[in-house]
Formats: sequence, structure tokens, C-alpha cells
Amino acid sequence: MDIAIRCRDLRKVYDGKPPVEAVRGLDLEVRSGECFGLLGPNGAGKTTTVEILEGILDPTGGEVEVLGLRWSGDHAGLRERIGVSLQETRLSEKLTVEETLELFGSFYRKGRPAAAVMEEVGLTEKRRAWVMKLSGGQRQRLAVACALVGDPDLLFLDEPTTGLDPQSRRSLWDIIRDLRRRGRTTLLTTHYMDEAERLCDRVAVVDHGKVIALGTPAELIASLRGEHVVEFAVNGDAGAGAGAPGDSGGGSIAGAPAATPAPLDPQSLLGVSSVKSARAESGSILLTVDEPHVAIPALLERLGREGHSLSRLTTRHASLEDVFVALTGRHLRDE
Repeated sequence: MDIAIRCRDLRKVYDGKPPVEAVRGLDLEVRSGECFGLLGPNGAGKTTTVEILEGILDPTGGEVEVLGLRWSGDHAGLRERIGVSLQETRLSEKLTVEETLELFGSFYRKGRPAAAVMEEVGLTEKRRAWVMKLSGGQRQRLAVACALVGDPDLLFLDEPTTGLDPQSRRSLWDIIRDLRRRGRTTLLTTHYMDEAERLCDRVAVVDHGKVIALGTPAELIASLRGEHVVEFAVNGDAGAGAGAPGDSGGGSIAGAPAATPAPLDPQSLLGVSSVKSARAESGSILLTVDEPHVAIPALLERLGREGHSLSRLTTRHASLEDVFVALTGRHLRDE
């Protein structure tokens, strides 16, 4: 299988006192024709890695091949074959949408007509509008259009749907899917786990300058060892105040205050039927389970036996977000 991107022992150290090691021996392969997701929290080395692949930064060490070429060799030829949409793109305010795309198209020996790209990203009606008159979402679509106008073999999209309305976001998803159908390769970074889960053939999770997990979204979700998540919370003062005047609640001997149950330790729930893992998060406890219909009755029986009062409970399928939290200990957008 052809490889569009190959990294071997990639390293990047920024000078300082002390020096900052942003990328620490990262290995990565992206196959031709796939949509590949690169995920990681702030400070994980994800952005540095992408900028090295795009030819913006020079690595400190390691090997990088993009479309079979090296940035130290055919620099101009490689630029002709890639498209880049940065997280924030500043365009000339006094150019129209059409003029902007014609300008970017002129940078390539081959490319696509501006009119075709405008139609693809839904900007045809704004063709004569100045960039300064566009909304934030329209500017984002124009930035993606600038990356597409060169008809690239490899497209880098850095958080392309940030700031887009739901309809524009879905339209961009269709563009990415169409690129894959045409055999083009896309490297996508995103803060939306559902986006990576829906679009990407494979994803890599980067943390502390290394790839810590790699696979299809389904494979990574399966690594949780549970297909479902049960999220619940208990009242911290369950039973407190029972027996007070006017209180009709049971749960204590007449005239005696109810005992407050000990704090619930998530790890103590690993013995509950069908529970595979447990963690605390934002006042809730999340359990990954194989069979919710087995785990929930067993959980309720356990909570009742220990005197805990359930305040809420929900169930859902496990997601890529759960994988990310399990691997890094935080949500992608925490920082």
C-alpha cells in the first residue's frame, strides 16, 4: 500500500533555558487515499508535528517523507502537490472571494477553476463579496477553498470546522468524503471527537510528543473493553436529615439520624457485573460496560446496599472521546 506520509523517530527541540522537547521520537505512517485524524491536547506536540509535515518547520532529528519526497529535496515540487488550511488564515480584506481564489490558483501550474471550488464550498453567491464582508464561517470556508484550488494530492486541514454553523460543517464533511472517493489523502486535526469518528479511516492520539494510540475509531473504542458507558451521580449527603421534624423519609430508625455512607470509590465498582473500567469525572462516575442490562441492576443493588441515593443516570455508546480521556486523562478541549 502506498504511503503518503512517513515519519521515523521525528524530533523537534526548541531552544530555551531549559530547551523544550516538543516532539520525542514520533513514528507515523499515513496511507494514500485515507482520511487520517491527528488528535492531541494542547502542548502534546500535534501542531509542531503537522507544521513539520507541511514544510513550515524543520525537524531537529528523524526522517520525514511526504508523497515520497523530502522537504530538503524537491521543495517546490512538493508544494505543488499539497494543500494547507491553517487553524487561522488571514486573507486580503479588499479582495473578493473570486479574486482570492484566482490569486491562490495562480500559485500552481495545475489547478481547478475558482468557480468550481466556490460551488464546492458553498460560496458562489458570495463570489463578488469582499473578504472583509464575510462572516466567520464564510471566511473559514474560503480558507479551505484556498487549500483546494490547487487540486492537491494531499490536503492538510487544521481544525477546519471551528466556527462553522452545523450546515456548513456537514458540507465540509461531504467535501472530505469526496476527496477520499477520488483517492486523495487528507490529514485532519480536530477538537470534535464526533468529527474524527465519522470522517477518519484511522486516527492517532499524540501526547507528550509521541503517538500513544493508533487505529481505526472502532478499534480504539474496542480497546476500552466495553461498548457502552453508564454515567451516574449519587447524592453526597444521602440520608442526612432523615428523621428531622416534618421529614417523612424512611431509611433510619425512628428518632435516630441516618448514617452518611462512605464516599464512593469508582475503583470499588470494578467488581460489579459487566463493568470493565471506572473513573470519576466532574462530579460523576463513568463506567464502561459490556451489557448495560446486566450492569445497571447490579449497580443499583450495590448503591442501595451501601446507602447511596442515586441523583441521575444515563447510558450511551462508548465514543472516541472516552478513548481520549482514558489515554490522556483529560478531554481534548480541556486546555
